[in-house]
Amino acid sequence: MYVHKLRISAAMTNAPVVLTLDCDMYSNDPQTPLRVLCYLSDKKLRPKLGYVHFPQRFRGINKPDIYACEAKNIFQITPVGMDGLAGPGYYGTGCFFSRRVFFGGPSAFVAPEIPQLHPESVVEKSIHSPEVLKLAHLVAGCNYEKQTHWGFKIGMRYGSLVEDYFTGYLLQCEGWNSIFCNPERAAFYGDAPISLVDVLNQHKRWAIGLLEVALSKYCPVAYGTLAMGPLMGFAYGYYAFWSILLIPITVYAFLPQLALFNGITIFPKVSDPWFLLYVFLFLGAYGQDLLDFLVNGGTVQRWWNDQRMWLIRGLSCFWFGSIEYFLKSFGVYTHGFSVTSKVLDDEQRKRYEQEVFEFGVQSPMFVPLTMAAFANFGAFFGGILGVFRGSNDLEVLFVQIFIAGFGMLNSWPVYHALLTRSDQGGLPIKTALISITITYIIFNSI
Repeated sequence: MYVHKLRISAAMTNAPVVLTLDCDMYSNDPQTPLRVLCYLSDKKLRPKLGYVHFPQRFRGINKPDIYACEAKNIFQITPVGMDGLAGPGYYGTGCFFSRRVFFGGPSAFVAPEIPQLHPESVVEKSIHSPEVLKLAHLVAGCNYEKQTHWGFKIGMRYGSLVEDYFTGYLLQCEGWNSIFCNPERAAFYGDAPISLVDVLNQHKRWAIGLLEVALSKYCPVAYGTLAMGPLMGFAYGYYAFWSILLIPITVYAFLPQLALFNGITIFPKVSDPWFLLYVFLFLGAYGQDLLDFLVNGGTVQRWWNDQRMWLIRGLSCFWFGSIEYFLKSFGVYTHGFSVTSKVLDDEQRKRYEQEVFEFGVQSPMFVPLTMAAFANFGAFFGGILGVFRGSNDLEVLFVQIFIAGFGMLNSWPVYHALLTRSDQGGLPIKTALISITITYIIFNSI
């Protein structure tokens, strides 16, 4: 869509700066264009500066941000690190581009097929003139791009559901730099989804698109490292292979619990020196993540919900996104592109403001979440009961009991939705029955 708009704007005004915004976003700071012009007018930066990016901010998010819609790691923390290199990637909205960036690298200009679309072309006629309108209609046509470089070497890049990530990545591979601008006053505000299924569908779409880049000839770890250097290549690669996190998350959600249920130890006992390694890894990883969150204006409560949603994604949308990607790669029909719903229902909004998870609908993505909730519940209380009975040694099984307890804490929304709620946002009984049945079969067959 942005490709069409880019050509239409070139025909009508050909302004040297292009702003991309999602349809639900609005300006919140009139000083934003001035900030951008300060960067784009800098003589030292201008030759290689492709775009200036502002972080996504959202209105209407409840205080604890139960679905981690703020996505602080993606939109605020990671871009700061990339800003010290070649600059942040493109995240689809809140971005001011130099029009020149869409026509090849800083030293490798790719000319458009007609002179009117040249980034330095001057539109001298009125925007209402018949000639300008005729050209705008021509370049807006669906067939206009045939036998041209649009979508491949010119404009936004095709080839992935996450065309924003892919476009920013290829632009930086061509040699363009970017700047991350994060003033205290948000430049733009937008809406965020307020139900779990909408959040998971959004992240499933991202997972599919990122895999399309990761497993293509443009793999950031290989192609990106050669074009931009190892640090930028790995920064893009982290998100390209985002969904691979499903493996460790799934393993830790079920394997220690299954072993605990059968009285098998798979971790060092508390008195073993190797136990300290696991303590260090756990506290180090979570401690660093919490510190990053707090330094960037987050709260402990929002950090907790963010890490919980990370676990939820690893058990749901990452799995289904990966499966859908591979089915699509083998030519098996899958559902097409789905737009994230941000429609506000009064009752749904009320539950969201009460900080309650919204399940409500049947979704296969809820099944593994519910299975993990039951598995951790059963393993934790089974392990504790075994300790009191003397059949389990707490020192030997402490790590597994701790992991099961940690899983239970993160599964609280599932327990709450299943056991204490009667509203329309509760967990469907069918989902619960399927999850219990599968979990029971797995735990009693191994």
